[in-house]
Amino acid sequence: MPLVLTEEQEMLRESARGFLDEKAPVSALRKLRDDNDPTGFSRDLWKEMAEMGWAGILVDEQHGGADFGFVGAGVVAEEIGRTLTASPFLSTSILAATALQKIGADAHKQEHLPKIAAGEALFALAVDETRKHGSAKTAMVAEKAGNAFKLSGDKTFVADGHVADKIIVAARSAGSPGEQDGLTLFLVDAKANGVSVERTMMVDSRNAARIKFDNVEATGDDVLGEVDGGYMALEGVLNAGRAGLAAEMSGAAQQSFSMTMDYLKERKQFGKEIGSFQALQHRAAHLYSEIELMKSAILKALQDLDGHYGMAGPICSLAKAKAGEVAKLASLEAVQMHGGIGMTDEYDIGFYMKRIRVAQEMFGDPAFHADRIAQMRGY
Repeated sequence: MPLVLTEEQEMLRESARGFLDEKAPVSALRKLRDDNDPTGFSRDLWKEMAEMGWAGILVDEQHGGADFGFVGAGVVAEEIGRTLTASPFLSTSILAATALQKIGADAHKQEHLPKIAAGEALFALAVDETRKHGSAKTAMVAEKAGNAFKLSGDKTFVADGHVADKIIVAARSAGSPGEQDGLTLFLVDAKANGVSVERTMMVDSRNAARIKFDNVEATGDDVLGEVDGGYMALEGVLNAGRAGLAAEMSGAAQQSFSMTMDYLKERKQFGKEIGSFQALQHRAAHLYSEIELMKSAILKALQDLDGHYGMAGPICSLAKAKAGEVAKLASLEAVQMHGGIGMTDEYDIGFYMKRIRVAQEMFGDPAFHADRIAQMRGY
């Protein structure tokens, strides 16, 4: 498949860019940070995004969604990255919608997907328990109690976990930490007895959560997919999240590059625009080439999720690793080429650097994905 967007996808890009430039510039994120907003995003903005069909972009039309596919979701995520728009798009519209569409029972779909599409329900995916990502490391216990389960353990770095209505949580119903077998996914009410949520503001001015589960009851109806067989289902959902994050980092990297190019054309040193200096031109050319390679890898990952969902793991890892490396390079080069002012809070470039570093770590950094690809290839 050609690595280009269709006419409809290009129209979606133009619509998203115009809307976010007007409604959610970086100044909006700055205000959320300065106000120490407890939600971390504007619910009014999210309602408008839902009205445009973005909240249900992966939800099928039968359940009120736009059914625009992963490439469409990636287009929106990229534009979100350009303006650093704070929203539950990743946690609810990509991760939760993918989980419910791919492994949810009919009852789950009928109950939750219309609410996601309407922007009426927020979800969070609770996977990691340590500083570094690794779904197989799950130690949280799902102990069988009659026809139900008792969930006990802690989760960390749960994006939007502090505002979620429902939490998709990975727990170990069998086996030991490090083993792929024995994982089960549960859909838990965030206000259930035994669930304790602690909001944590991250360096990128977004909110995540630490969530403690203390003998939280989950019935068989709360299981997503198969008992003890949730690892591959979870990896599929994570792949969607990784591709979405890669697209967001791509948008942030492209905007960082654009801001830097504008500055190089305006800033003068020794009577000349610094963009005329050959050393800076070489660095800019190298970064431009890396960004183009990154964009191609991400679009291929999104296309494979649409066309070959179960086989998209390797390319999603490649896209996430490449995006992490290139976006980090873009933000560091932007700060350096801006000179001393690049380190000041007055300029927006620091916001891009911080968001990129958080997104780079979420669901696996470049080293994690390099190792994952190596294992898939038998090394």
